[in-house]
Amino acid sequence: MTIFPGFTPDALKFLRQLKRHNEREWFKARKAEFDELLLHPLQLFVEEMDVRLARSVPEIHGSPKRSIFRIYRDTRFSKDKSPYKTHVSCWFSHVRASHGVGTETHGAGAGYYFHFEPGASLVAGGIWMPARPALSAIRERIAERGAELRKLLRARGLASRFGELSTEGKLTRVPRGFAPDHPFADLLRHASFTVSAPLDDAQVLSAKLPQQVEQDFVAMRPLVRWINDALGYPAAESR
Repeated sequence: MTIFPGFTPDALKFLRQLKRHNEREWFKARKAEFDELLLHPLQLFVEEMDVRLARSVPEIHGSPKRSIFRIYRDTRFSKDKSPYKTHVSCWFSHVRASHGVGTETHGAGAGYYFHFEPGASLVAGGIWMPARPALSAIRERIAERGAELRKLLRARGLASRFGELSTEGKLTRVPRGFAPDHPFADLLRHASFTVSAPLDDAQVLSAKLPQQVEQDFVAMRPLVRWINDALGYPAAESR
């Protein structure tokens, strides 16, 4: 049974309007509209994806209360003082990793990300800019078994849809402690281990969105599991 009713064109319209009127008074007057068009459907999307993940990647889960990022921006250290994000998004994490509400602690393990934004929606997987202990563990695993990571990144199912690892934060030199000519030097220089692929507006408004996202999550499963294994978060056969 389908839990998620789908996003409507009005959801995209709301986010376009929010981008033009990113002000507290404008949003407060339309908070109920935001809840109806975006928050409640996203909660149901997370609920349905959790059901789907239970059969396809059972060690990864989602919670309507804990997986959704807040719409409110943290402007403390930003020159841009706009109070609201102009997208909605959610994070699906390993059952043994940390579970902050609207979590910014997703660096604790690898997982999946869904981003809903007019003209810029996407799915992603992996671990984004992990903290030093996790990053060190991943690099040690690369040094020992980098051939596995290189092979799964080149697999047709992953490479054809997602391309290469993100180069965000990538070092210009091999990190300290590893030989400059290490056979996996290129992989060791990564500071973030994520892949992503776009979803156009027609796809995010389609009734088949959960099927598409599940298919993408399965394609990213080898990468997510490889990273989590390096961090001590095992795969599971069932939940």
